[in-house]
Amino acid sequence: MSHRAESERRLEEALAATDRQRFLPEELRRLAGEDRPLPIGHGQTNSQPTTVRNMLALLDVRPGQRVLDLGAGSGWTTALLARLCGPEGRVIGVERRAELISPARAALAGTADAGTASAEIRLAHPGVLGAPEGAPYDRILVSAQADAVPRSLIAQLADGGVMVIPVRERMLRLERRGEEVAASEHGAYVFVPLVEDPPTTR
Repeated sequence: MSHRAESERRLEEALAATDRQRFLPEELRRLAGEDRPLPIGHGQTNSQPTTVRNMLALLDVRPGQRVLDLGAGSGWTTALLARLCGPEGRVIGVERRAELISPARAALAGTADAGTASAEIRLAHPGVLGAPEGAPYDRILVSAQADAVPRSLIAQLADGGVMVIPVRERMLRLERRGEEVAASEHGAYVFVPLVEDPPTTR
């Protein structure tokens, strides 16, 4: 089986094993099978399943990798990444809306088993984008739209690492090779904005 075919098989298995319904507000769970974004409160959404599938296909997560999930929201993508990384991997989800952390953690805990990576969802630190203390990451998934590729996230990417991020309604796949970054575009998408605080001064 080719690498691409194997990756597609693993992605479909992860999607089948990670019930979107668990990550939605109770009153919206009946809509889990619909291919559209659904609100989870506080101006955030649980992304459209086709969009999530496309982003994860571009990310091409391998077993055992270390992954950053920026804009974890409901926790669904964090759980999918944990499944794709397998038991030897590590996933760190970061969310800036404190109100979403508790339900996302509870939903994530309900999907953990022997086949998933160690995964957690953290509250973002003011003035910090991502989780630089845990870098470098083999893969970075960004589920919020940026105005430009954040240099601070490139700095958290391992050599040979891949980041998938929507920038000005274009889905970008970025691959780091040493100090060089190769970028490719993969269609038009609309996301909630990526909020970047100014760095805090001490």
